Amino acid sequence: MNRPAALNRTLLALIGLVLLAAGGFAVATYFGRLHLLDPAAPLVPGAAPPPTWVFWVAIAVAVLLGLLCLRWLAAQAFRRPKSVAWRSETDTGALVLDSGTAAGPVAADVEEYDGVRAASAWLSGPRDAPELALVVTTDRDADATAIRERITDHAVPRLKQALEVEDLPVRLEIRLTAKSGARAR
Repeated sequence: MNRPAALNRTLLALIGLVLLAAGGFAVATYFGRLHLLDPAAPLVPGAAPPPTWVFWVAIAVAVLLGLLCLRWLAAQAFRRPKSVAWRSETDTGALVLDSGTAAGPVAADVEEYDGVRAASAWLSGPRDAPELALVVTTDRDADATAIRERITDHAVPRLKQALEVEDLPVRLEIRLTAKSGARAR
């Protein structure tokens, strides 16, 4: 469900390889292992320092690049499917249902299970072939197998009946909290 992941991994691997190669080239040249460049030669021709504006532009570019990298890193933390508006034509008119609205009761239902601290659900895909993504946070000592079975036997069939679909692929992620014990409701 996370299609940009392959592109992100490829870009990260490519950038990592380029940085490793550049670093290896610089270290090998500095220690005299490569004789392509003279290690005693100045980096840029001339002895005069560059104008002050060059430093400010370099700082601005570095800050902008750093902020873009932080934004990219934050986007990798969690990507949720985009909510879609589903339309159904009936005898009395058209029905428009947001997929996020349809997934809300599933999360509320799962949050009532024993050992579950929080749950969030998202539906993606077209109306006739939706996909359910569930993230369930449980107590450390909760029975994850029992929670998964209850979701499979109780929550998913109810959603399938409500959506009037035969097949509903589910991606379930169970997260354990560091805390244990019952929570107050």
